Amino acid sequence: MPDALSTYQGGCHCGAVRFETDLPDHVEVEDCNCSICAMSGNDHIIVPASRFRLLNGGDLLTEYRFNSRKARHLFCKVCGIKSFYVPRSNPDGFAVTWRCLDDWQSLSARIEEFDGQNWEANAGALAHKSRD
Repeated sequence: MPDALSTYQGGCHCGAVRFETDLPDHVEVEDCNCSICAMSGNDHIIVPASRFRLLNGGDLLTEYRFNSRKARHLFCKVCGIKSFYVPRSNPDGFAVTWRCLDDWQSLSARIEEFDGQNWEANAGALAHKSRD
């Protein structure tokens, strides 16, 4: 039996970008060591697109792509915060920045290290987990 889902809201620092996502009571947070996640301290939760809704601020998002150019890093044009992005490991879903959820501290979370520096060798396992 799948875990029950609850709706959590979140957004960027200035509040211009807002979203909601449906999450189970216990989440796995990816702590990735790729260049952009390591430099920005971005720990994230992978969710399917069907469980993510952008509420407002889509017109205030700017996109950054690098390396393979597959991941779509989306930042608020006002405050610069990346509250979610489209990961290359799951291009049909979203990676929600854990600490951009309004009540991130209330979630039961397990931090899982992901070796994004060696993405090709590790992405298959991550993509498989995100579809479960």
